[in-house]
Amino acid sequence: MKKTRSNPNAKTNRNILRLAYVVVGIFVCMIAYMAYFMQIKSETVINNPYNARLNLLSDRVVRGEILSSDGQVLARTVTGDDGEEKREYPLGSLFAHVVGYSDHGKTGLESAANFYLLSSHINLVEQVTNELADIKSPGDNIVTTLDAQIQQAASDLLGDRRGAVVVMETDTGKILAMVSKPGFDPNTLSEQWDILTSDEAGEARLLNRASQGLYPPGSTFKIVTAMEYLREHPQDYADFSFDCSGVYQDGEYEIKCYHSTAHGHEDLRLAFANSCNGAFANLGLSLDKKKLKELSEDLLFNRNLPLSFPYNNSSYQMEEGADDWETLQTSIGQGKTQITPIHNGMIVSAIANGGILMKPYLIDRIENAAGETVKKFMPDSYGALMSAQDAQRLTELMADVVTEGTGSALRTDAYTAAGKTGSAEFETGKETHAWFVGFAPVESPKIAVSVLVEEGGSGGQTAAPIARGIFDTYFSTYGQ
Repeated sequence: MKKTRSNPNAKTNRNILRLAYVVVGIFVCMIAYMAYFMQIKSETVINNPYNARLNLLSDRVVRGEILSSDGQVLARTVTGDDGEEKREYPLGSLFAHVVGYSDHGKTGLESAANFYLLSSHINLVEQVTNELADIKSPGDNIVTTLDAQIQQAASDLLGDRRGAVVVMETDTGKILAMVSKPGFDPNTLSEQWDILTSDEAGEARLLNRASQGLYPPGSTFKIVTAMEYLREHPQDYADFSFDCSGVYQDGEYEIKCYHSTAHGHEDLRLAFANSCNGAFANLGLSLDKKKLKELSEDLLFNRNLPLSFPYNNSSYQMEEGADDWETLQTSIGQGKTQITPIHNGMIVSAIANGGILMKPYLIDRIENAAGETVKKFMPDSYGALMSAQDAQRLTELMADVVTEGTGSALRTDAYTAAGKTGSAEFETGKETHAWFVGFAPVESPKIAVSVLVEEGGSGGQTAAPIARGIFDTYFSTYGQ
């Protein structure tokens, strides 16, 4: 037989072709990564405090202003007689935590918007002229979603008490106010730094309690417990009944209603309106623990929140094998469960918005020094935290809290409101934390409010009136 010889040229061509495919593949991957970097990651990388480029920008650009949505200057750069630039905060401590500071590192919006504040979009001719003359160009300004009037009202209503208030639009996610107390004056941060960081009084003034403070949710968690009960009893939840004597006994375990108030005979609606611990402890024992945990995590407990500023994750830890005492405690928002005020506000905002959570955000737009819009931020949906039916049933329960229950401080002919009060135990011998979360108006929600007053006692007596004042301010200004 005649032997056939392989063609060396053909083999070489195949190898070249394979190499070409590899090179083209690498090139395509590089293009894809560059596109991803430029569209998604570049701003984060550039804004990293370890990026030397930011120092170069600060040498060429005067840091821009931070403004409220109604035009109030919250932060600006001024030049002293010695020619040194200094950051100034005209409203002092009012926006301290949310706006942050730029000395001793950066926090708040000063950190989150650092890249924007050190960018300049004045016209090209002016930029070139400034470069040639060795003059800094004015940086872009940040127009926030924060409303100075709502922020002032929330701060005044909270007063000298420790706690936090968050106000947001339910259908957009815009944060209108974020207050944390006790606060600090960012204008005197350098002088006060040692005192603030040593925190000998244990006040944690630099901590933004609104997004980083973790507290037992108390009776506001009954929103979650009630939702799980409604899901497990879709047809017969109206048949629930409980006779409250003020103290619920389960074997060796005892659960008291607030001040041992006896609520008498209740259905689910009245138990929720009265914030009856006994009824919800009893109800909690009947729930599927696995499903309750799954629901809690659907509501973003033990999950990252869709926030662009520092926060702490809320926690829910009860497992399937939990004993009766842990079950009783967890069902009424005690035990190991912890939540931040902003997360609590996000849950009720989703209820008000038919189950859909809009991502909370603080920056409305970027403007150049001439007031021209450089970039606009639009509302963005996180997705459904619950069904529309869940949201509607919870809205009905929360409306009854105001009309018939512990949220009576919000009753008014001016508008309707829905909410849930809470009094959360956290340490033996100390007064409970006071909570209120809710929204208004019920029929067409505009804003959601989350109020936490440390050691404030009754949520209905302490936190609910603060929410009432905020609703009053908002609707008197913007109407319904």
